[in-house]
Amino acid sequence: MNHTDFLPFRQIHLDFHTSELITGIGAEFDPDEFADTLARAHVNSITCFARCHHGWIYYDTARNPERRHPHLTRDLLREQIEACHARGIRVPIYTTVQWDHFTALAHPEWLCMDETGRIVGTPPFEAGFYRQLNVNSPYVDEFLKPHVREILDTLPVDGLFFDIVQPIPSTDPHTQKQMRATGLDPASDGERARFALESLNDFKRDMSAFVWSINPEASIFYNAGHVGTRHRAVTDAYSHWELETLPSGGWGYQHFPVSMRYARTLGIDVLGQTGKFHTSWGDFHSFKNLPALQFEVFRMLAMGAKCMIGDQLPPRGRIEPYVYKLVGQVYAEVEEKEPWCQGAQPVSEIAVFTPEEFTSASAGILPDAIKGANRLLEEAAQQFDIIDSATDLAPYRLVILPDTIPVDTALAAKLDQYLAHGGKIIATFESGLNPEGTGFGLAALGVTMASEGPRQLDGHPARGEFFPANDYAEYILPGSEIGRGLPPTEHVMYIRGMDVHAQDGSEVLAQIVPSYFDRTWEHFCSHRHTPSAGLPGNPAIVRNGNAIYFSSPIFTTYEKMAPLWCKRLLLNAIDLLLPDALVRHDGPSTLLVTLNEQSALNRQILHLLHYIPERRGQQFDVIEDVIPVYDIALSVRAPSGVESVTAVPQGEPVPFTMRGDRVEFVAPKVDGHQMFVIGLAGSF
Repeated sequence: MNHTDFLPFRQIHLDFHTSELITGIGAEFDPDEFADTLARAHVNSITCFARCHHGWIYYDTARNPERRHPHLTRDLLREQIEACHARGIRVPIYTTVQWDHFTALAHPEWLCMDETGRIVGTPPFEAGFYRQLNVNSPYVDEFLKPHVREILDTLPVDGLFFDIVQPIPSTDPHTQKQMRATGLDPASDGERARFALESLNDFKRDMSAFVWSINPEASIFYNAGHVGTRHRAVTDAYSHWELETLPSGGWGYQHFPVSMRYARTLGIDVLGQTGKFHTSWGDFHSFKNLPALQFEVFRMLAMGAKCMIGDQLPPRGRIEPYVYKLVGQVYAEVEEKEPWCQGAQPVSEIAVFTPEEFTSASAGILPDAIKGANRLLEEAAQQFDIIDSATDLAPYRLVILPDTIPVDTALAAKLDQYLAHGGKIIATFESGLNPEGTGFGLAALGVTMASEGPRQLDGHPARGEFFPANDYAEYILPGSEIGRGLPPTEHVMYIRGMDVHAQDGSEVLAQIVPSYFDRTWEHFCSHRHTPSAGLPGNPAIVRNGNAIYFSSPIFTTYEKMAPLWCKRLLLNAIDLLLPDALVRHDGPSTLLVTLNEQSALNRQILHLLHYIPERRGQQFDVIEDVIPVYDIALSVRAPSGVESVTAVPQGEPVPFTMRGDRVEFVAPKVDGHQMFVIGLAGSF
């Protein structure tokens, strides 16, 4: 199987978690109606259920008849597969791994336990099936593998989707025994976490080898609600990535682009996933606003992902026609746009390290620094990937270390080599410190630590901490170059930064201006932070050759409060190092711009999207309206020999001019999503 570009573009994930208290399961299922509805909606792949989180099975099982849903009277999964296959629709099969209510009740000894000896997950008298089964228990060999073997032996299998596969530190007897056997201490929080991840990766590799020994062509994905840096080590167990990221379901609109910009660097195909739901999974009889679904799906295309929309089949088995009218409106456009997305790869010149490698992340919970970096750079039409320390830096012109990236000896050597070959670096706040935090491990930044800065009353450092009244705020006074577009005066930095000195030979581009005093119970002024004392102090922004350092946590501050001056300071720093950005435009900052290339066809594809998420309800952002923008002037640094610019899928030629190595043209109208093909010499 080619694992780099094999996924269909228009997919559905069809949940079917259905209680045993509901009767008539599948009673209204009509295989022809089911598959015809999908075909009319331009769907070419649908993930259907073998077994759900309730623990019920939805096919004719000889091995586990006690687990067949008690009110199911037909071979539902087989009928779904056969009807879809007859219409050329692919059907990966879903089964759950760590959430299974039936198994949890029958085998409590297979459940994970926390450090107090309590079961991890749903308490006994609360609704939900969220108790975590332990992959280090007999569960895998006694039930899960035989269950998977039965699926592979008795059903046509295009692929397997294993759900809820998460590293869960556990103190249960099975885990303790295995930890001791490998020399690890079960009483250590850190060693339990390490074992949880390593043993989970072993489980994935073993299960994938088991599946591929039976069906080498089956696609395999293990879902945890987030794909991040911990997945790099086990990429070989996956055929592709599926990025579960429902913006209204707790993930938010920043989760997909952060995950995608990292996942696409790992060498296998990527599938984005949103939902038809107004909120999240299990939101029955709800409908996402059409503009929101368009944006979420078209953004997948713009970033190089295939598309998936989540739905849930009602218990009686009749697919909801109005859902697929909505899906069909979007997937008809996707099908029309596919020729300019097939095999497309992002064109990126900036690499942004993710703090996730050094901390943690999960569905909807990403480090503020990486969310702020993604938001800020997207608003400025910068073309970038998100990377980790294992990434090859050579393809990138600029590397950004946002706020909290420690630099050990190995990473320092890698960054020094990158600089020696002409690379550029921007680091902010604690990025560049050694892992112990005692000093800078990256001498190339041209700064040293002056002090640890003030401490809070509890003794913890105040730097990097967000306080509602900005208790430890300070001010930045930029010089003319770094402050271009800003008034030449102090600008508040709401979160305290590092206290640094500039080394000899470094250039100070901006200075810190302290307040009169920090805000405490003993000394305070007005409602919030104390005003500037007006006397410049230590450096705020320092340039040392091709490296620029910000003492402030610019990206975290932008994620928290979005001060325009933080964005302008950072973009001015980028301009100092990369004065010829890959893409420039004169449109609003709400315009999302990405550049991809289809090298086999000798062309580049510029995507422009204009949709504006708004917080209309208290819980999450929504998109209800499409607001067109007009006459956007665009400039793209392009290889020589540009032969044409064409608006697609309309096929309309667009006048352009070449100015040096840049192609310039105007987008007459962007009504939601518009693509332009930049045809290079030899295009067809």
